[in-house]
Amino acid sequence: MKSTSVISLLGLAVLSSQALAKVQLSQEVAFVPGEVLIKLRPGKKLPALKSMDVKQEMNLLAGKFALVSSNAKSMQALVSELKSMPEVAYAEPNLIYHAIKSHSTVESILAGTVSENTSAAAPRDPLYGSLWGLSNTGNNEPGSTGAPTGSQGVIGADVGAEAAWDITRGSKNVRIAVIDTGIDYNHPDLKNQIWTNSQEVAGNGIDDDQNGYIDDIHGWNAVAGNGNPIDGNAHGTHCAGTIGAEHNNGVGVAGVMADVQMLAVKFLGDDGSGSLANAIIAIDYATKQNVDIMSNSWGGGGFSQALEDSIKAANAKGIVFVAAAGNSASNNDSTPHYPSNYNVENVISVAAHTNTDQLASFSCYGKRTVHIAAPGHNILSSTPGSNYKVFSGTSMATPHVAGGLGLLIAKEGRLPTSEVRTRLMATSTPTSVYQRKVLGGGRMNLVNLLNDVRIPRQGPDENAWRVEALSDVFESAHPYANNAKSSKTYSIPGARYVKLVIEKHELEAGYDFISLKDAKGVVVEKISGSGANYESDYAETDSITVEFTSDNSETKWGFVIKEVKVIY
Repeated sequence: MKSTSVISLLGLAVLSSQALAKVQLSQEVAFVPGEVLIKLRPGKKLPALKSMDVKQEMNLLAGKFALVSSNAKSMQALVSELKSMPEVAYAEPNLIYHAIKSHSTVESILAGTVSENTSAAAPRDPLYGSLWGLSNTGNNEPGSTGAPTGSQGVIGADVGAEAAWDITRGSKNVRIAVIDTGIDYNHPDLKNQIWTNSQEVAGNGIDDDQNGYIDDIHGWNAVAGNGNPIDGNAHGTHCAGTIGAEHNNGVGVAGVMADVQMLAVKFLGDDGSGSLANAIIAIDYATKQNVDIMSNSWGGGGFSQALEDSIKAANAKGIVFVAAAGNSASNNDSTPHYPSNYNVENVISVAAHTNTDQLASFSCYGKRTVHIAAPGHNILSSTPGSNYKVFSGTSMATPHVAGGLGLLIAKEGRLPTSEVRTRLMATSTPTSVYQRKVLGGGRMNLVNLLNDVRIPRQGPDENAWRVEALSDVFESAHPYANNAKSSKTYSIPGARYVKLVIEKHELEAGYDFISLKDAKGVVVEKISGSGANYESDYAETDSITVEFTSDNSETKWGFVIKEVKVIY
């Protein structure tokens, strides 16, 4: 990956108003210097581009694109000039995305390392006993050797894999694209689970099946532009192992699916980073291969219309797009994370939980934008060179969900993407921990998912909220002062639940906060950063207290609160 630059979206007025509305206004995003991705209007040809080079033209399902470069202009000027051309539908910087880096890692574990495995229903793989995400015995979270540490977890706080395998173990007819750093397709736990393009002759330099990709035997490498998506990073191989490491082969771990075909689609380089242009090529490749599911453990870059259009093209083909919610411990409702925040029917955003049945400390969350929680802390899986490691992150939670949905497709065939997402949330195991953090209010439950057993949610009915204007508006100075402190209490007699609607907030992220407390003084939510029309978490009382505090450093615009939502 080239050296990167950053750009403040507040100053890039040439981006579409839709894009500006979907990102935190003060957010800075990285991009490849001098490179702009443009989409051509239907029926239009690439215009004459003075002092610009066309690095690549792409004829994708989402439209015709071109990657243009110039070092003679600033990014703002370059985007503005391209956007003004009548042939160009939109132009945006060639943004940079990253593998959602693991929160922690440990040393390599040899394939022959054995951990205790006492369950009769379990696969007979030597490291299976450390896969708490599949079967949580309460003391089988892996340590640095791969063997369980004996640390206390919550029995059954897992995806329920062993009971699910009595229903289905998967199918070789189900194909999942791992869009990531590639896969070590020679790994002994993965080699029999990797898709092979039988219509292509390996290494002959010819596009035998005439699909536009030469020698795409096991997938595609959008970084190198060739058919060798080998993993030189470990992130993609780790994700693939969680989805579909082979069962009962005498080595290593076992995946959520015993039978599956995984496509290695590499757009993140061996340093774990990749560009927007390569991301849309990767998604387009997987869409054209008509995979059932895409597993996406990456993010960053801010809002991109091109990326959203590519995901919509996958949705039009009925392909589920599972995406990691992010590892910055922030609220995605107010600070969007992409691609998990795109409001497209096939996007399923995944948070990470621990073996103690808590949201992982690093995991992003969002009552409106993150759909489900899945195991993502201290997850043991395959890494290149016949090795195994323990990683943590929403990157690790995502393939649990991708594999679980693969089991559903193996059992019932493809379903409408909106129904898949609704069913996943409705069948999750609800607990108070997740009800305030994810839209579905629970963690993935495979048996419920496969049997379509929908669990009633606790808490307020989302359709029962009533908007009420506040006669006493709460508003900061613009900008607010250092060391500011103010508060208001709103009482609504007869209310069962109360929450705030923050019309606008722009605070120094991580330092200045709006805190919400219920009638007992318990903190319901702390809000920082920027957003608009943000609905807070609810207080289960007839009053709510709002406190604003700032530190003694940077000050920003502030906030204004004019409405509450109430359920009587």
